Amino acid sequence: MKAEKVCRIVLDKIVPDSTERDRVTAIAEEIRSKVDEAAREASIPAEVRIDGSVAKDTWLSEDVDIDIFMRVPTTLSRRELGTVCLDIARNAAAGHRQVERFAEHPYLETWIKKTRVNIVPCYNVDRGQWVSATDRTPFHTEYVRTCLTESLKNEVRLLKRFMKGIGVYSAEIKVKGFSGYLCELLVLQYPSFLEVLTAAATSWSKGVIIDLEKYYSGREDEARKLFEASVIIVDPVDKGRNAAAAVSKEKLGEFIAASNAFTKQPDLKFFYPPDTKPIKTKLLSRTLKTRGNDLLFIKFGKVKAVPDILWGQLYKTQRSLKNLLKQNDFEVLRASVWSDEKLNHILIFELENAVIPPFKKHLGPPVGSREAEKFLQKHLGSVNTISGPWVEEGRWVVYTRRRYDSALRLFQESLANGGRNVGVADLVAESIRKSKAIFVNEKILDYYASKPDFATFFTDYLLGRPKWLG
Repeated sequence: MKAEKVCRIVLDKIVPDSTERDRVTAIAEEIRSKVDEAAREASIPAEVRIDGSVAKDTWLSEDVDIDIFMRVPTTLSRRELGTVCLDIARNAAAGHRQVERFAEHPYLETWIKKTRVNIVPCYNVDRGQWVSATDRTPFHTEYVRTCLTESLKNEVRLLKRFMKGIGVYSAEIKVKGFSGYLCELLVLQYPSFLEVLTAAATSWSKGVIIDLEKYYSGREDEARKLFEASVIIVDPVDKGRNAAAAVSKEKLGEFIAASNAFTKQPDLKFFYPPDTKPIKTKLLSRTLKTRGNDLLFIKFGKVKAVPDILWGQLYKTQRSLKNLLKQNDFEVLRASVWSDEKLNHILIFELENAVIPPFKKHLGPPVGSREAEKFLQKHLGSVNTISGPWVEEGRWVVYTRRRYDSALRLFQESLANGGRNVGVADLVAESIRKSKAIFVNEKILDYYASKPDFATFFTDYLLGRPKWLG
């Protein structure tokens, strides 16, 4: 199938019709009006406006978030931005499901008529006088609205759907991918969806600077030193910000690879990957027993944090425990995190072996060196010395006992009190201390069978490749 035909099929699915536009516009205006009224009742002067993809007309059919921003005076403290303004948002969304979220400061996520609405406070400042990161958003909206033509809006839609399909869309900590604003800037630089993919596939791996307003024209080296990133997309409303800073190396690499694959062989699966069918429990049992390596799972319960903070805590904990394993000579092949963002969280560590020899070969200093005498004094007669010291190729060598030869025991002891002393994030440590369970290999099967969402995630993990790859 040719790329143009694939794009036409996708556009038929993602461009909203007039009925859907009217419905979304009505919901957006209804909640904007309620936020405005709630702000007046709280005696907070606020400019309440519709921002984001709805305001820019780059949203996808059946996949819309409405962003309502309330711009308040800088006389409000940062604390009040997350308390007074959050109360205004709650009052405006009274009677609807609400979740507190976080993006430098709290904001409210609510659902109105089955549509997600974000109510976000920010400061009413002049361009460049940023107090909060969200202060830029209204300026982003105006910039994109000014530059995007009607045809380019659909190119943005295609790019967003492609990124969603390959799993690299969203700048949230959970994903570390591309934001909607970033998609819009890319289409402004390369004025079609296919040109964005061609550029990414052919030149991005070598590094790229996109500077729509030419702030660093002729001074690209200055931009490279300032941002220290392989892909730099200078924010048109803030020359001191790399709009691509949140994109991880993994998500960038996945986008480049998928772009390359699509340009060579276009297919709808890039936009709409097939649903994952979880491996049946009996087959999974055989798979884990014959896989030839070991998987450790740390399961724990509720973490008292909004989702954005939660994912930061989970990833910090994963990094710390991965380092703990490495420091104790366990070879970590992969590590991952699963969470339902409510009551269930699992850290996965895939090891070459969960049990290793009880001792290791330790190379000492050269014979006759200053350090040799200290080495001999330390290891001669030590309870941790299994064998040696002896001389090998001019150096002292000893077999020394490892403190841990079992990854399970390492985790059991290190996490007994939550694990703060080994780098576990504070909120996660509290949960681990109260409700941890550690499973090795097929011991996870009962939980797998009881949690369809985890089963889907773990099936994809074991498959180990993106769906667009085949």
